[in-house]
Amino acid sequence: MQHVIIGTAGHIDHGKTTLIKALTGRDTDTLKEEKERGISINLGFTYFDLPSGKRAGIVDVPGHERFIKNMLAGVTGIDIVLLVIAADEGVMPQTKEHLNILNLLDIKKGIVVITKKDLVDQEWLNMVIEDIKKEIENTFLKDAPIIPVSSYTKEGLKELVYMIDKLTMEMEDRDILTDFRLPIDRVFTVSGFGTVVTGTLISGTINEGDICKIYPKDIVTKVRGIQVHERPVKTAYAGQRVAVNLANVKKEDIERGDVLAKPDSMQVSMMIDCRLNYLSDAPHPLENRDRVRIYHGTSEILGRVYILDKEIVNPGEKALVQIRLESPIAAKRGDKYIIRTYSPMITVGGGTILDPNPLKHKAFDEKVIEDLLLKEKGDPKEIIEHTIKVNSKDFVGVKDITRILGKNYSNLNEILEELVKDKKVIKLDLGDDFVFIHYTYLMEIKNKVKHFLVEYHKNNPLKFGITKEELKIKVFGKDIKQRIYDRMLELLSYDTIKINGIYIALIDFELKFNSKQEKIKEDILKIFKDAKFQPPKPQEVIKGFAKDEIEAQRVFEALVDLGLLVKINEEIYLTAENFEAAKKMLIEFINKEGYITAAQYRDMIESSRKYAVAILEYFDSIKLTKRIEDRRYLI
Repeated sequence: MQHVIIGTAGHIDHGKTTLIKALTGRDTDTLKEEKERGISINLGFTYFDLPSGKRAGIVDVPGHERFIKNMLAGVTGIDIVLLVIAADEGVMPQTKEHLNILNLLDIKKGIVVITKKDLVDQEWLNMVIEDIKKEIENTFLKDAPIIPVSSYTKEGLKELVYMIDKLTMEMEDRDILTDFRLPIDRVFTVSGFGTVVTGTLISGTINEGDICKIYPKDIVTKVRGIQVHERPVKTAYAGQRVAVNLANVKKEDIERGDVLAKPDSMQVSMMIDCRLNYLSDAPHPLENRDRVRIYHGTSEILGRVYILDKEIVNPGEKALVQIRLESPIAAKRGDKYIIRTYSPMITVGGGTILDPNPLKHKAFDEKVIEDLLLKEKGDPKEIIEHTIKVNSKDFVGVKDITRILGKNYSNLNEILEELVKDKKVIKLDLGDDFVFIHYTYLMEIKNKVKHFLVEYHKNNPLKFGITKEELKIKVFGKDIKQRIYDRMLELLSYDTIKINGIYIALIDFELKFNSKQEKIKEDILKIFKDAKFQPPKPQEVIKGFAKDEIEAQRVFEALVDLGLLVKINEEIYLTAENFEAAKKMLIEFINKEGYITAAQYRDMIESSRKYAVAILEYFDSIKLTKRIEDRRYLI
């Protein structure tokens, strides 16, 4: 079922609120000040049923120029706009400003409603209609129906309701499959229930019991209850006006402009990259670093505009800009925004957010401009590939890609498989999930690992390689998930590295001894071989090389890395040959007798209890044997 939000727009005192009351029977001016002054100050909300059976939510926005901020909060998420123009006054300044805003926000459908028809004659009405047609000819309303009505006599209201219903039939379905997002336009408390927020659900579905987060404040809360059009529901859908009762959060912790959304579905940033459409009737050119007011969703944020592709932006021009904000924003790619001058507050432009969480850019950077143009106009496959390319270091999965893109591509998985087949991206299988990296990122990692290991081998020629843990920290950082790191090592092992236990070396690296080192190597191995199962301490052996003590230390460590010496503990090392003999004797004895004691093993290897126990404990540690009281059994 489609859910419809209708919004009003237009100059102050042109009869927007009266029109809504005539359509619904409800007054949306609820503040005492609104009643006394006869104008709308804040947003008004109500609903009515259409002939087709649809229930349409209505947002009534203020028309006074002082309350444009409230108007901008109200038009977030509307499907159909009613541009209200009084017959006795015609197009006025706020009519034009509201129309500019609606155009910039890319509202698709609308109706021009001429109110107060009963106050003018037909000739005057015809003149007003012609004037309106000129005003809307280059806007989204150029082909919109123009319907004169009288809220007093009810003339034209039936035709208006019919046309609203007709337009709802032509609407595209909202995206209810993606993560839910609710820009908050009101916060209040209800006795016995606690904190309630309201807004238009612009995507997804929200359910009673859902865990959610308030952005950009990073407050985690839970949905205790939901109301749509004053009725409790278990689930609300994109396109509905929603009131959400939240658990464990105070009214004072939330404000208009915050966003209620699924945890980890939004990015919070202090910068946004945008396409800016600068209005032709802007009073002056936009200059670099101009301070402006940004309106996004229901929020107002101050920031400075950094122009990326030109020196200044003249009225009527378009530009790529980076807006650096004074407060954090929670946005998605493709979101619309408006900018107004800091003072006096005049609407001068707006457009589309291309990157909600960018790096800081310099002007006239060709690569940056190329990337932004791709994000703006590229086909889905190009955009998805680019998204993976610039986020490869984060090893993004399908959910991450959807979150970054800000929209749900129904064929995302098909596109990803095509990119894998085209050898543009690599799919890493983590067992219970998949992540993706771009081929260029793999090449970068290969080069980084090669460069690092070349230097390492140069400085450590007698070490087999660097430990896995050290390479992880040096190349990927300590925060990389172990499963992802293991998969990256697998990829690198095809043509870049070789792995020996905990060590990693370049694939073509061979540990080689020079003639002097070869002599030391043979001497060390002979000492340990001849000592059999009562070997000397390593430092005693190394000190025996006197002038070559440092070299002997390096050779000794290399022999351990190569597996020619086996470390039993810090003080006991066996040659690989002696170790295998010790293991063979142990296995044969237990297979024959069923178990072995430390005393039996000591006598068998003709050693002391100190060495016998140490070797047996090593066999326990490698899960060859297990100890029960004073006996060892094979596992």
